[in-house]
Amino acid sequence: MLKLTRPLAVFDLETTGVAARRDRIIELAAIKVMPDGTEIPKCWLLNPTVPIPPETSAIHGITDDIVKDCPTFADKADEIFEFFRDSDLAGFNSDRFDIPCLEEEFARVGKNFAPSQRKHVDVQRIYHKKEPRDLSAAVRFYLNRNHDGAHGAEADTRATLEVLKAQMEKYADLPQTVEEMDEYLVPNDPLNADRNGTLRWRIEPGKTPELTVNFGKKKGESLRKLLLNEPNYLRWIVKGDFDTEVRMIVKDLLENGRLPPAPGIQ
Repeated sequence: MLKLTRPLAVFDLETTGVAARRDRIIELAAIKVMPDGTEIPKCWLLNPTVPIPPETSAIHGITDDIVKDCPTFADKADEIFEFFRDSDLAGFNSDRFDIPCLEEEFARVGKNFAPSQRKHVDVQRIYHKKEPRDLSAAVRFYLNRNHDGAHGAEADTRATLEVLKAQMEKYADLPQTVEEMDEYLVPNDPLNADRNGTLRWRIEPGKTPELTVNFGKKKGESLRKLLLNEPNYLRWIVKGDFDTEVRMIVKDLLENGRLPPAPGIQ
């Protein structure tokens, strides 16, 4: 274990989604490791105050019904802040997700978590430094040779194909068709209008399908209603740092009043 001069809070979050600055914490588990080796575990189950998407519940098993009577983050903010107050931070992918998410939750209740004033140990970064996951590493692992000509497009393309062939030989349980492999790597949700689910269909019996925003403060709002009431928000999406597919869908709505067909509608 690392030599500690002050407590190290190792923690993990379950949240309503994967946007660190927008989504809400549902479960926070932490183990505070003291300099003398003592470990203090703590876990909070929280009502995020927003609906938990079904696809998220399918991953961590926590539903709206489970947390409906739980305290909110605001209710427990003082207790959580005190637990972390004198600690450095550790987690897996915590620099990119868990720490920003926790920082944002504290900001919503007027508390400065000040992660820049703490030391960070992101276990995923150790993993990637010691076990690189780039193409050269894949060539060494699967093909048992060095990747000569790395970062040349032709050599990288040939190596990628050879690695794919080696993976298919090594892992007998991998899908055998492109269609099945695509579903295996990025499971398809027919209600998502784009691959990452930035825009999502809401289909309710007896109602016209609505394409909605699936992120941020406008999450769940109809694009057609936004076109009528807040077109500048749609223009922001078109000019923003979103996938091309998302920007093209919104641009087509702005310029032509047209949306792609809803799932199951030709």
